[in-house]
Amino acid sequence: MPKIISIFEHKDILPYLEARGLLQQYKKAKLFLLQGESLRVRFKERNPKGSGIWYFRINKQFRALGVFNQAGDLIIFKIDNHQ
Repeated sequence: MPKIISIFEHKDILPYLEARGLLQQYKKAKLFLLQGESLRVRFKERNPKGSGIWYFRINKQFRALGVFNQAGDLIIFKIDNHQ
């Protein structure tokens, strides 16, 4: 599992989260990842393995999808409605 240095979002992610009332839950999940507590948010690589797309749980319904850049930063590009 890669070491997460920092987490950045595409410009449309935060308005999407705010419109659905998920911003505080997202920030909490992001903090857990940055503290190295990846098990709390179920941080995993998406299938098929080797795709380079990683995700973590925001709440029971929503997942944040991202990719790592060369510097080791996780770039969140999509919020997925898991159900």
